[in-house]
Amino acid sequence: MKALFIGGTGTISTAIVKRLVNELGWEVWLLNRGNRPEAVPAGAKSVVCDINDEAAVLEKLGDTVFDCVCEFIGFTRDRVERDYRLFKGRTRQYLYISSASAYHKPAASYVITEGTTLANPYWEYSRNKIACEEFLMAKYREEGFPITIVRPSHTYDERSVPMGVHGKNGSWQVVKRMLEGKPVIIQGDGTSLWTMTFNSDFAIGFTGLMGNRHAIGEAFQITGDETLTWNQIYATIADALGVELKAYHVSSEFLAAVGDPLGYDYTGSLIGDKAVSVVFDNRKLKRAVPDMRTNVRFDQGVRIAIDYVLSHPELQKDDPEFDAWCDRVIAALEAAKAKI
Repeated sequence: MKALFIGGTGTISTAIVKRLVNELGWEVWLLNRGNRPEAVPAGAKSVVCDINDEAAVLEKLGDTVFDCVCEFIGFTRDRVERDYRLFKGRTRQYLYISSASAYHKPAASYVITEGTTLANPYWEYSRNKIACEEFLMAKYREEGFPITIVRPSHTYDERSVPMGVHGKNGSWQVVKRMLEGKPVIIQGDGTSLWTMTFNSDFAIGFTGLMGNRHAIGEAFQITGDETLTWNQIYATIADALGVELKAYHVSSEFLAAVGDPLGYDYTGSLIGDKAVSVVFDNRKLKRAVPDMRTNVRFDQGVRIAIDYVLSHPELQKDDPEFDAWCDRVIAALEAAKAKI
C-alpha cells in the first residue's frame, strides 16, 4: 500500500507516518517544504516541494498513483480545490483532516457524534474547515471523488504540554508559571468537560481508516475516550510537575475581550472551542476500526510530554508578554473584587 502525506511532520501526522512505516509496512511519501527533516522516519520518502506549485508537484510525483492521499495542512477551500485538481484519478482515497471545532458551538447536546450540526460563528478557522468539507462532499456526491473526512479534537504529543489558555509561544510559559508557584489562568470555572488524545492513539484510528472501503464518503471523529474537566487537566499537569496548582478562574468572555486585541484569539479558541463541554461518541469509528482504543491516559501522556519538554531546552520558549498579561488580568480582577 502506498500513501502520500501533504505535510506529514506535524503533531498528528508524525505518529501516523511512524506507525505506517514501522508497524504496518506501507510505502509512505511525504510532500512538504523539508523544514523538519528530523521528523521523517527512516523508510519514508521525502518529496521536497511547495504543494502550491502544482506544476512542480506533478513533475516530482510523475505518474505515481496512490492508495491514499492524506491532507494535513489544508486550512482553506482553495487548498482542497488544488488537491482535487492534482489528485483526481490519482488516488483511491483522499483523507482530509478537518476539526472537531467545526461542530456547532454550543451544540444542542454535549455528546458529539458525526451527525452533530457543523456551525461555528466564533472561529474563522472552523468555518474554513466546514467550507472544505462541503466542497469535498459535493465532489464525492457528484463525481465519486473518494473522500474520507477526519475530525480530530485536542491531540498532543511529547513536544508540548496541552493547555487551555496560553500565549503565542505555546504552553511552556504556563508550565513555567506553575514551576515558579504563580497562579495560572483556567477559562470559566474549570468544570467544563474536555478530551485530550495522545497522537499515538490517534494514529490507530487514522491508519484503520486508510484503505478502508467503509470509510469512503464518510466523516469520522477520532478522539480518546477519557473525559476530564479543565480543573482535572491542570491538576494532573501540576501533579506531574510535582507542584501545587494555583488555579485562577476567569470567564472566557473576559479573556476574549482583553486577549483578542493582543492577538490571542480567545473568542475562537475558547468560546468557539475549549470553553464548551464536549464528550465524543466514537462508536462509528470503532465499527470501522475495531482496534481503536485509548492506550495512553492523560496522566501518562502528560508525563511523557513534561519529561520531554524539560529535557529539550529548545522547546522551552519563554513568553514574557503573555506572562505579564496574566499578572495584569489577575491583578485587575483582584482589584475589582476589593472595590465591591
